[in-house]
This record gives sequence, C-alpha cells and structure tokens, in this order.
Amino acid sequence: MDGILPLWKQKGMTSHDCVFKLRKILGTKKIGHTGTLDPNVEGVLPICIGQATKVAEYITDAGKEYVATVSIGKATETEDADGAIIAQDFSNKKITRKEIEKALITLTGEIIQVPPMYSAVKVNGKRLYEYARKGMEIERPNRKVTIHRIILEEVGESFEGEEIDFQIRVSCGKGTYIRTLSVQIGELLGYPAHMKKLVRTASGNFRKEQCLTLDEVKEKVENSEIDHFLRPLEDALGDFQFIDVDDSLFEKVKNGQVLPQHPALREVDMITFTKGDKAIALYKPHPSKPGLMKPEKMFPNRSF
Repeated sequence: MDGILPLWKQKGMTSHDCVFKLRKILGTKKIGHTGTLDPNVEGVLPICIGQATKVAEYITDAGKEYVATVSIGKATETEDADGAIIAQDFSNKKITRKEIEKALITLTGEIIQVPPMYSAVKVNGKRLYEYARKGMEIERPNRKVTIHRIILEEVGESFEGEEIDFQIRVSCGKGTYIRTLSVQIGELLGYPAHMKKLVRTASGNFRKEQCLTLDEVKEKVENSEIDHFLRPLEDALGDFQFIDVDDSLFEKVKNGQVLPQHPALREVDMITFTKGDKAIALYKPHPSKPGLMKPEKMFPNRSF
C-alpha cells in the first residue's frame, strides 16, 4: 500500500497514537505522520504510507492553516488553556475591531518567536518541556517564522468584558507556534493572553474536507474502499517542477544515475522527473560536480 491518507486527528490523541492505530487498521508497518499535533488540538494530519513516507518531510515543511480562539485577560505557563494561570487582568476591557486588526497586520510577514517552555524544541540535547516539568526556565533561541495571513473571523466593531475571546484564521509557514502568536497578539493589545482552542484546517495541499477520522478509515478498509481515499505521493511534491521523461532518459533516472544538469535546476533547487503522472525521482544539483545533477529521492518498485 502506497499513498497519503488525509486523516482528521481528533482531540485527546497524540500523532503517534494515530500512527499506532493505523498500522493495525491498515495492516502495514511503513507509516509515518507529517508533523505532530498536540493532544488537545484536532485537525488535518496527513499520513504517509509505503513509498510515500519518503515525501513526508515536504508535507511537514509546507504551509499550514489554523483556526484559533485567542483569549484576552489571562496568560498561562503553557500558552494554551491547559496550563496554570501565571498572569491575569481582572479589568473590564473594551477592544475595537481596528485595534485587533492592527495587531494582526503587525504580526503578518516574517516575525520573531520564542518557543514556549512547554514545547518539543531541543536546547542542549533536551526538549524544552523536559526542563519545564522540572520547574526550570532556560534561555531559548529566537526563531524566524512566516505568517502569510491572519483574518479576524468575528463580526462586530468592538468587544467588551473581563475576558475577551475572538477567533482568527492563520496561514503560516513551518515552525509557527499559534499559542505563542496568541500571546503576542495580547502583548500588542496590552493584556495577558493565551490560546483557548486550536484546529488545523489545512496542511500543505490537504484540507479538512478530504479527511477521514480513524473510525471512517476502519469502515473504508472493512468495505475495501480505502484505496479511493488515498492520495498519490505526487500530491506532496507540488513545490517542485514536474518534468516528464522520454524513453531514453527513463531508465537512467529510474536507476538513479548522475546526469548532466537539467536547465530547470538553474532556477529551482529540485525537480521531479515523472513518467506519465507518476514520480520516478527527485533530482538536485550535484554538490561537488558542477554541471551535473544527482537523485535526492528515488521511488523504485512502482509500475510505470
């Protein structure tokens, strides 16, 4: 079995839990997910099966879309609703739509984030959450992330109360922490804040509408219908130019030979050679032999 299964991860499960269950349901061991979702987050989690595990990194690196609820008035140690409260503003607040939208515009583009202490980022060989669980707070490296777009999804021109919640839709690049973004929005508005709820609505080219839950996957397998819901591994390679090969080049690419560099590699970092609609291999410029190219990924044992 080969392909990409767009899974809807439900709350209460880890990404690893999903892979473990799918190995049993699908009867195959060669399965991998494409970037973890916290247990309290639901949403799109593309699962790579068989040869598609070779392209998992490209889905992980692709853009994501989230719908988040930002809560103004409280800050937590985990930056989401699960953590202990570390700051609280009891005042009656009135925030206008223009103020929120100004903050969202400020945080659009390339921004700097400091990863939360309760995260899987490694510092000195340990994950930050390991330090946090011991009550330690250490210096964390800044990271640049890209926010493509943030939309305020609420109606109304002003929001009032001791605690104000509003929903945003975020399109972003790899490595973005939406809970940290929620805190940053609060900082720009002048109040403590945290992320109250999060749903991932898209991962790369895969969207909520394409997804199956674990129960639905099991049902499709029992009815011998699961193949209709598997997406080809080519769906993960949309960022690379596809170049169809003729018969004379096909065997050379299929065998992973070092070849004269294709003209397209003067403009891009990597290309996908195909036969018909199927990927044979990804090629990139040779690192030590100017004018030549070498395979980065091979997809053997496919029927062409």
